[in-house]
Amino acid sequence: MARGLGPPGRPQPAPAMPKRGKRLKFRAHDACSGRVTVADYANSDPAVVKSGRVKKAVANAVQQEVKSLCGLEASRVPAEEALCGAGEPCGSGDELDAQEEGPNERTLSRKKKSKRHKETPEGAVGEEYPMDIWLLLAAYIRPEDIVKFSLICKNAWTVTCTAAFWTRLYRRHYTLDAYLPLRLRPESMEKLRCLRACVIRSLYHMYEPFAARISKNPAIPEITPSILKNSKCLLFWCRKIAGNRQEPMWEFNFKFKKQSPRLKNKCVGGLQPPIQYEDVHTNPDQDCCLLQVTTLNFIFIPIVMGMIFTLFTINVSTDMRHHRVRLVFQDSPIQNGRKLGSEQGVQVVLDPVHSVRLFDWWHPQYPFSLRA
Repeated sequence: MARGLGPPGRPQPAPAMPKRGKRLKFRAHDACSGRVTVADYANSDPAVVKSGRVKKAVANAVQQEVKSLCGLEASRVPAEEALCGAGEPCGSGDELDAQEEGPNERTLSRKKKSKRHKETPEGAVGEEYPMDIWLLLAAYIRPEDIVKFSLICKNAWTVTCTAAFWTRLYRRHYTLDAYLPLRLRPESMEKLRCLRACVIRSLYHMYEPFAARISKNPAIPEITPSILKNSKCLLFWCRKIAGNRQEPMWEFNFKFKKQSPRLKNKCVGGLQPPIQYEDVHTNPDQDCCLLQVTTLNFIFIPIVMGMIFTLFTINVSTDMRHHRVRLVFQDSPIQNGRKLGSEQGVQVVLDPVHSVRLFDWWHPQYPFSLRA
């Protein structure tokens, strides 16, 4: 009778089989001690190894071992960044590890991640460069890109407020053959007062892209100048001019002050230039424009200075060869959506009209004071 290992008559328990899909426990020091398991290979059972990438613990251990063999210090770069540099997605392994970890290990990893996020300062969005760097970059900015350059940051905007910026911009585009008024010549540009306005005016004489804009502007009879609505008439004058006709013509000029964009948008506050550069940005003609109407004969016009310009219409004259212009002025601005009666306000009718032109304050034909 064969002897068994257990007592007779008692059934022997079957040997315990490992559960399929159970994760093999890995220790970091095993990678350096020469113990290699099936889980370290790519063609291992996917039920045993759920992740197809090298474990971070294995990568760190191997990295430290290589550094120690080479006589170097352990690298401070984590294995996650090394794997990311090789083209591996960084988030996939972390998600799989979080699914395979126990509840205690999962809470510890969450605490570490929260501490890592807290260490990152909230205000560290970018770097702040000194003013001298922005002043050097401003020397390569085109005149039409000044607004874009000033919107980069506050230091870039501050550079565009300096007298050095506008002086260098003037010298960069000045040519000896340029025909400039007396106030816009180099000997007059040494004054700091109204420097910015004078440089902008001179660019429309010297800078070709700006001069081309003026020549491409459409004639006013084709469009209605709605930008003049609710503008204040600051000044009015008329003069006799010589034209192509044998008889002289009359030129009627209306100087308007446009409604400020800040008041239109109900925005009181805004960026103001530094105090030391207030003279540079001073411009008595800011938001001003000139409406110039030329007629074939003299027409009596009532006094409209100080009144608000509310309506502008232009149509064909009775002789079908010229234009007829009608201007309406009110004592107060017209609110949006309010309709104006046909007989309200002071009306100015100019007929027959030879030409109608509108000049902004920077236009070469806009009359400005030499004391500006």
